[in-house]
Amino acid sequence: MGFIKEYFIALFNLTADMAPYLLLGFLFAGLLKVFLPANLMSKYLGKSSFSSVLNATILGIPLPLCSCGVLPAGISLHKNGASKGASVSFLVSTPQTGVDSILVTWSMLGLPFAIIRPIAALFTGVAGGLLTNKIEKEKVKPVDPEPLVETKKQKPSVKEIFKYAFVEMLNDIAKWLIIGLLIAAFIEVLIPDNFFSEFQISGILGMLIILVASIPLYVCATSSVPIAAVLLLKGISPGALLVFLMAGPATNAAAITVIGQNMGKKTVAIYLSVLIAGSLLFGLLIDYLLPGNWFMPLLETMNGHEHSLLPQWLNYLSVAFLTFMLVYNYYNRIKHNIMNKKAKSEFSMDIPALKINVEGMTCQHCKRKVEEGLLEMDGVSTVTANPDANTVEIYGHNLKLQSIQKTVEELGYDFKGKL
Repeated sequence: MGFIKEYFIALFNLTADMAPYLLLGFLFAGLLKVFLPANLMSKYLGKSSFSSVLNATILGIPLPLCSCGVLPAGISLHKNGASKGASVSFLVSTPQTGVDSILVTWSMLGLPFAIIRPIAALFTGVAGGLLTNKIEKEKVKPVDPEPLVETKKQKPSVKEIFKYAFVEMLNDIAKWLIIGLLIAAFIEVLIPDNFFSEFQISGILGMLIILVASIPLYVCATSSVPIAAVLLLKGISPGALLVFLMAGPATNAAAITVIGQNMGKKTVAIYLSVLIAGSLLFGLLIDYLLPGNWFMPLLETMNGHEHSLLPQWLNYLSVAFLTFMLVYNYYNRIKHNIMNKKAKSEFSMDIPALKINVEGMTCQHCKRKVEEGLLEMDGVSTVTANPDANTVEIYGHNLKLQSIQKTVEELGYDFKGKL
């Protein structure tokens, strides 16, 4: 019972530290989503030039997309006219950070890390784009004057901002946010303080161990922060920690596979090389050039469990609101699945069904995007996407496979044929 009590206390403290900044980050995400023009990306990213690469990197840094959510966006950019270099810059820089993760990083890891993360994302994003333009020459593609995907123009509203911020965005990262907090609390309770320093797992060795573990696994930029905060307490060096914060959110097995399928093996090699080299370089710079006392006040605060950056009542209120929204999102997801199954059974008797294989769907955002995109097609009555099985079931009349393939590819996913 002692371990369980200690575990839940650690879990609550981590969540309380993180919640206010996470909610503020979600709000910024909603503002970006609503007020960022839909055609802005393609307009400024179409050339194989330094300006396109820089634009893509700067655009990607504040966006709250993780390595799974950025895949359809980045690949769609390339299909819609952005150069391959600009697309790689976007794919490299975007998942490393975002307005939400920057705020959470500041609250849990301190201001130095909150500043270093976007700088590292800027450097690696630009480097990846320029290297891609140098190695993979391509003709500039014309940008389609009509948006390939979505949407009906609507006047921005407060309701739309909050819906995206606290429903859609939270729904996208809820699973991995919860997993990240659960893992962080487990590490804090199970691993003794200064564990890594006692076993001398530091320097380049610590960075390489973290790098090997981070590349194939999925962790989003925000949910990686509580894990990183606990690892710092356990004695891992700040440089090795930055390697985790860069390589963990930016890569995973699914991302590597999808980028390779859609943009080629050379692009994957550049993508991985830049992230590996960039994370190690910045890790070494932090450990050997930055003053160690930059990180000491944070460590002392965390070790003393003094969460004084914000009033305690605000932390508790934020935890309550975040918990409520997580429960609400999961309730809606279960309700949607039940209604979808009911609708599918009603349609199955008299409406033809088409089952297709679609790769690149890795999260709830992908699922929703595919379903909404296909539902806009004439004759389509209901759509059920399954990211785990890479399948999409479509019910309706006069379903045209060629039109469905075009829509799926315009959404940024890989159509693999009828099943």
